[in-house]
Amino acid sequence: MAYPAIIRLLLTLSILSAAALSPVVEAAPTPIPSPPQLALHSYVLMDATTGKILAAHDANTREQPASLTKMLTLYIAFQEIKAGQIHLDDEVTVSKKAWRTGGSRMFLQVGTKVPVKDLIQGIIVQSGNDAAVALAQDVAGSTATFVQMMNQTAARLGMKSSHFADVDGLPVPDHYSTAHDLAILARALIRDFPEYYHYFKEKVYTYNHIKQYNRNRLLWRDPSVDGLKTGHTEEAGYCLVSSAKRGGMRLIAVVMGAKSDDGRTRDNEALLNYGFRFFETRVVYKAGRPITQARVWKGAAQSVPLGVAHDLKVTLPRGQARELRPDIQVHEPILAPVTQGTPYGTVQAAVGKTVLAREPLIALRGVAVGSLWQRLKDDALLYFNND
Repeated sequence: MAYPAIIRLLLTLSILSAAALSPVVEAAPTPIPSPPQLALHSYVLMDATTGKILAAHDANTREQPASLTKMLTLYIAFQEIKAGQIHLDDEVTVSKKAWRTGGSRMFLQVGTKVPVKDLIQGIIVQSGNDAAVALAQDVAGSTATFVQMMNQTAARLGMKSSHFADVDGLPVPDHYSTAHDLAILARALIRDFPEYYHYFKEKVYTYNHIKQYNRNRLLWRDPSVDGLKTGHTEEAGYCLVSSAKRGGMRLIAVVMGAKSDDGRTRDNEALLNYGFRFFETRVVYKAGRPITQARVWKGAAQSVPLGVAHDLKVTLPRGQARELRPDIQVHEPILAPVTQGTPYGTVQAAVGKTVLAREPLIALRGVAVGSLWQRLKDDALLYFNND
């Protein structure tokens, strides 16, 4: 008999129908727990690409930056090298002031000539105060003038809650920064001087037959970490600014006021792991690729592709990318001639009402003025469209 086969067929069809009518449940976004509880004066975790703050505690509280100060000393040195004002192979004569500087040292000797490159390595690996003073004197003629350059540069970078009074970070009055400002500085170092950033991952440096080891222990513990700087004084406690890259995502972690060397290492690592585990950075639109076509009036072509000059990137909790919504606004009408690179609108990426990133929409190619007939025709169309 065929009845059993028919019954099986009917059962199969009813199961398939029920499945088709059932609502599809999407996987929920990864829940984001609170940041780690850390016994620090302050901290901040920042995405280096977008500048988004992923976690923070008292990040705008003024702190003694200790040797984290030297990141700004190095920023200015790299700036001067890039501008051709000084060179890596230039030899700097060590002054008595540099030689007398206390604290951590590169062990420079008065009157010796030391290449700028060696001073940079001595500042980063050995945290040499003597090297910082020698480099500052070479760049600006005096540490006082160099300090003026530091404060001007800090203001330009947007370090709104910082003021510097020396080049090495030894405790002096009116010398302070914040975890947030130091993250801004670290981001600027990575962004503006990629050709010199490799110095920050050097683990060992030998000068004058003295071998010293980088105090950033994360360089040994985590292969994704490639910088930046440690700091310590009695007033500041143990501080560390680190950066790590995993996949296409780079994070910056700043910890201020840890109670020990091991504590700053452990807490910094905890922040980095938290950020990489629960957040991601995505490219919404690639630079130079058409996002939309816009109408061009009175031109040799009737449309122009619009895009972004820089990748439009966002940092957001993992699993939230499906909620991203682009918003494209074109400032019309666009009249020929159109110059490549000219902004004609904006594009932004948002989740709900929160805008995560925004970039100008630029013309990806130029459009010349059209023929007399084209201009007259478009004049008429514009007139009637605006009527």
